[in-house]
Amino acid sequence: MNTKTKSKKVNKNWLHAHINDPYVQAAQKDGYRARAAYKLKEIDETFKLIRPGQIVVDLGCAPGAWSQYLRRRLSPTGAAAGELNGTIISLDLLPMEPIEGVHYIQGDFRDESVLTQLEDVVQGRPVDVVVSDMAPNLSGHSTTDGARVAHLIELAVDFATRHLRPEGALVTKVFHGPGYDELVKLFREHFKVVKPLKPKSSRDKSAETFLIGIGLK
Repeated sequence: MNTKTKSKKVNKNWLHAHINDPYVQAAQKDGYRARAAYKLKEIDETFKLIRPGQIVVDLGCAPGAWSQYLRRRLSPTGAAAGELNGTIISLDLLPMEPIEGVHYIQGDFRDESVLTQLEDVVQGRPVDVVVSDMAPNLSGHSTTDGARVAHLIELAVDFATRHLRPEGALVTKVFHGPGYDELVKLFREHFKVVKPLKPKSSRDKSAETFLIGIGLK
């Protein structure tokens, strides 16, 4: 089998699995932009993090499924549009289609000027929850990728410790591999409660999991 045929077969297999994925089907039915919404839904339902009236920051938000979920949670009626009780500030390097009531900033979280923009929108108000689905472009080299992931998480932890209210929470995507234990240790240094969770909607083959830190030390 030549490489081209093999590649076509892999793409066909992936497409077949994607179309038949129950979470992809649910996302289409529920009006979410991506199946990732169900990862945050499970985390939220497990730890009871999101409530109307909160200020929530969504890092690495594109294409917007997490922001859509947050928007519904902060709506008095659970609606995707209309009245919103709370504030959602979302940020990503990639463009995102607007979501009603969500304040979106396009830029690189690692860039000081973008961080300043985010802090200007926060206006010194205590943030209730920071959620981060940020992930760097992976090279396939585990040490390099581990360092890139760690850097983004360190920035998210730094932002959270400076802006969260004392009982606030941080959710970040991490990957099992080099540096994972150090990230758990970093969370334990800053949060009273630290829990890992791999949502059911996270693909079995994926090394991703999520770290949840609740209550600042």
